[in-house]
Amino acid sequence: FDGEWTLKGSVPPYYREVYEAIRSKIEERVQVEVFQRLLSRTDLPTAVQGQIAEHVDYTDGFLSKLSLYKALALIALAQQGKQPSPKLLENCIQEFPKPQLGEFKDLQTLRMQPTQESPLTVPQTLGKLLARDTVQVELIPEKKGLFLKHVEYQITSQHFKISVYRRYSDFDVFHELLLQRFAYRMVPALPPKRMLKGVLTSMSERDFIEGRRRALGRFINLVARHPFFSEDELVKTFLTFNGSDVQVKMRDACKKMGDEFMTNTMATLAKDYLPADIQAQFSSSRELIRNIHNSFHKLRDRAEKMAERSKENATDLLMFGRELSTLGSDGSPIPSLASSQSTWGILRQSLKGLSVEFALLADKGAQQGRREEDDVVEKLNLFLDLLQSYRDLCERHEKGVLHEHQRALQKYGMMKRQMMSATVQPKEQVSVEQLESRIVQQENAIQTMELRNYFSLFCLHQETQLIFTYLPITSHILGAFVNSQVQGHQEMGAVWNDLQQKLGCLFGVDEMQSPPLTPK
Repeated sequence: FDGEWTLKGSVPPYYREVYEAIRSKIEERVQVEVFQRLLSRTDLPTAVQGQIAEHVDYTDGFLSKLSLYKALALIALAQQGKQPSPKLLENCIQEFPKPQLGEFKDLQTLRMQPTQESPLTVPQTLGKLLARDTVQVELIPEKKGLFLKHVEYQITSQHFKISVYRRYSDFDVFHELLLQRFAYRMVPALPPKRMLKGVLTSMSERDFIEGRRRALGRFINLVARHPFFSEDELVKTFLTFNGSDVQVKMRDACKKMGDEFMTNTMATLAKDYLPADIQAQFSSSRELIRNIHNSFHKLRDRAEKMAERSKENATDLLMFGRELSTLGSDGSPIPSLASSQSTWGILRQSLKGLSVEFALLADKGAQQGRREEDDVVEKLNLFLDLLQSYRDLCERHEKGVLHEHQRALQKYGMMKRQMMSATVQPKEQVSVEQLESRIVQQENAIQTMELRNYFSLFCLHQETQLIFTYLPITSHILGAFVNSQVQGHQEMGAVWNDLQQKLGCLFGVDEMQSPPLTPK
């Protein structure tokens, strides 16, 4: 292979078997990721694994057959306690040594199938998902007299480059149809239509409507960015149809297509692509995602409190400035017993002008609160909505498909028992034939349910991948949080500095740097 030493040593058949087991099905090469997995199976110290990796040549993320053979020889030498060096291979004139790689049958599991090979793999990155579409949801209140009649939303899709108008009821029908069409996928929940009656809340109707607008925006963006929804006719209709009967149009589109099981080419083949340990994988992923969900809930609650405190701080600063202004505006005469030595008259005059700086500080504080809400809390809520839709999907899978399958099997068992008793006790031929026909129908129904169950697991596996694809949004959230704090502190710091200089000019440096009034 790489150099003269390839001519001296001979390649053992085992090397060729390893190559065939782990090479890409499409390329005559081995993916670097697969080789790294192979290397980690050797139990060699990390430093030694690193040395071996350095001596191996690869291009475009792949090792050639010869590069793999070289690596296998170096692994074998390292396992013998020798320094893994290509020079040792040059001196090897017999057959190259055989590395210890564990059970041979397990080697095939190392192969990373390229995305076009396995329909089960969802080849997405967070960047690709976010670039699919950005949908703006703006409020257009329509008033009848003094009272708010109803709320309409202007929906603008960057992808389709069009604006349409929708009411909450349109979202409601769209959501219902999405659940029918994509029962085996993550469909985010809708916010409630109205404030829940009987629930004690300090939220005003205006705040509720704004919160609902934000939630509808998160819902439609998650849907528009979902790789299996974004190009679907139902989603296109909702985002682009400009007629008045959008609900009828959406229902018609759904009736024509049926649910995803009827239209997805993988529906009847799903079983062939599922890994053998799919249930174990599902359980562990579900537990991990549940823990992530709980942590993000707590992060969101803390971020909300911080945004609220920023706004409260802004109000306090404004009121503080107003009180100083009130104090400075007091024109009451200073009694003669104090007037000879007191500087209060001049000081009082100076206080009036300070409310400007405090109003500016309050404005910066309010901006900080809004940034924390818009950039941090909103991103956390978006991811929480997605995580919740995954939990809802898991429940649908268990309560829906699995439950219906079990019920169908019970019904089938009961029919079989009836059939057996009918053949033992002679009955009318017609009723036996009817029972036989019903049993055949039930067998077909069970077969369909089994296929649906496998397809449901297939989709669940893909949706789990999407959750992990979305996880790097954590860095976006942290970045937004840090940036909002840096910007807020810089802006407020600048105003505080100006205020400090102003106080120095008004009251003199001595008063500004006076000793503490109370002992520490």
